[in-house]
Amino acid sequence: MAQNFFKFFLNDLKVELFDEFDRNFERKAFFDQPWPETIIPNKRGSLMMRSAALRRGNKAQVQSSGINFTNAMAYAKIQNEGGDITITAKMKKYFWAMYYSLAGGMTYSIKTRSANNTARNRRLNTEAAYWKALALKKVGDKLTIRPRRFIGPHPQVDDAVKRVADANMKEVSTQIKQHLKR
Repeated sequence: MAQNFFKFFLNDLKVELFDEFDRNFERKAFFDQPWPETIIPNKRGSLMMRSAALRRGNKAQVQSSGINFTNAMAYAKIQNEGGDITITAKMKKYFWAMYYSLAGGMTYSIKTRSANNTARNRRLNTEAAYWKALALKKVGDKLTIRPRRFIGPHPQVDDAVKRVADANMKEVSTQIKQHLKR
């Protein structure tokens, strides 16, 4: 009976914590700690929700003594914990491609042959400058990724464990009382 209790407890806890970690993407925060702002605002919303692949990659599995939370995406660990990445030649090519695609999207005045002063052009110019700055970095330079935690220990996780444990204890207590009445 104790083994079944623990198994049910872990399954209930898995569901509760998985939902809480998933809600971090809606909150754009790790519970009550907002994620750092991006350098360039994203018109499609949060940096962590551009494709929702990171959110969909979350998995939880009950093991004999606990719950293992993982993410299938290769970049999940650096997003969750932060760190440094080394700029490669392939990355520089991507940065240049992004720069040229944004700079090429600007509109120009036929008469003055200069960029029009529109909100769209100002936004594209800011983004293009960001990608150009990245493209001008040397291969081997370090790029710091700030952490945007979405899975991990937190006081609200501890509260969820207590809530689920209390609910399961009440359920077991009710079952024992019903069993003893018979």
